[in-house]
Amino acid sequence: MQIRAAVFRDDTLRPNFETLTMASPGPGEVLVRIVATGVCHTDMKAGGPGSPVPRPVVLGHEGAGVVEAVGAGVTKVAPGDHVVMTFGSCGRCRSCEEAEPAYCHHALSLTFGCKRPDGSAYLRAGDGAPVFGDFFQQSSFATHAMGRERNVVKVRKDAPLELLGPLGCGVQTGAGAILNDLRLKPGRSLAVFGVGALGLSAIMAARIAGASRIVAIDRHQNRLDLARELGAHVSIRAGEAPVKEQVLAAIPGGADYALDTTGVLTVMRQALDCLAVRGECAFVTSPWDGSELSISVRSLLHGRKVRGVIEGNSNPDVFIPQLVDFFMDGRFPFDRLVKFYPFEQMEQAFHDSEEGLTVKPVLRMA
Repeated sequence: MQIRAAVFRDDTLRPNFETLTMASPGPGEVLVRIVATGVCHTDMKAGGPGSPVPRPVVLGHEGAGVVEAVGAGVTKVAPGDHVVMTFGSCGRCRSCEEAEPAYCHHALSLTFGCKRPDGSAYLRAGDGAPVFGDFFQQSSFATHAMGRERNVVKVRKDAPLELLGPLGCGVQTGAGAILNDLRLKPGRSLAVFGVGALGLSAIMAARIAGASRIVAIDRHQNRLDLARELGAHVSIRAGEAPVKEQVLAAIPGGADYALDTTGVLTVMRQALDCLAVRGECAFVTSPWDGSELSISVRSLLHGRKVRGVIEGNSNPDVFIPQLVDFFMDGRFPFDRLVKFYPFEQMEQAFHDSEEGLTVKPVLRMA
């Protein structure tokens, strides 16, 4: 079949909107007609300079849509089902067998390899040349995407499908860091460094978990204002005064939990420095170049912990429907983060996200 896709042929973050030919779904594969897909900073990193992702490639990894066809052996979903597409996992390694697919031992190749397990390409350009797909096992910057049974999650049909794509990555990462990995206890305090989509999702999850004090730190006043509306008790504008002193003034003794969503080394260190005794800090992203972070070992001896979090340690088949239920019950209003853009305005969505004008861009396919 023919599809319309945004093809990245270089590292300029300027996609070519092309008609591609897509193969039929093979064993274990699921063909999804994309209704809308979220834009994540990982898409922009992957499409920019220094990316390990091959070219030409179709990116996108927060797709939501309707199943059109399934390959042999697929039983979890059927044509007509509403689904959210999320990260891939092998289903065979120890992490997957222990229901922690976010830490799949093969996550790197499944996320950034951009090809089927047998090495074949299911996308071809007009001249017949192969185009890399399978980014996050979906490549959802397109009218149709090919997922796998493990990374396609069925959701209730009364939920607004065009909103749900970000649950597949950014929103579940922030919320899951709080609910699944840190497991914030009622009455405890939280400091969130960076309140974009991940940080704001964490704040909403912390409110659900019963946090007693939530502090939001960011450079953008509009995001801080939204953080207050979504549950933060205190907001701190980064860059105006030393952050540590302001956090400690808001949470005497330090934060029980800290979450960094920026991946900026100096900010990550600030998050660590704001921890209370026996406090715990989580990082959900990192510098793309693998830069190292210095930590005061002496401070860790006071029971403090540091942990890395991927995809909110989500078991998607369980956690994404739970987030949808929270939303439908009015407890998790992540729609407040979203601004819709036509598919062809992808570059504008990138720009607005980078400049802090839009928290979570979502591209509508029609």
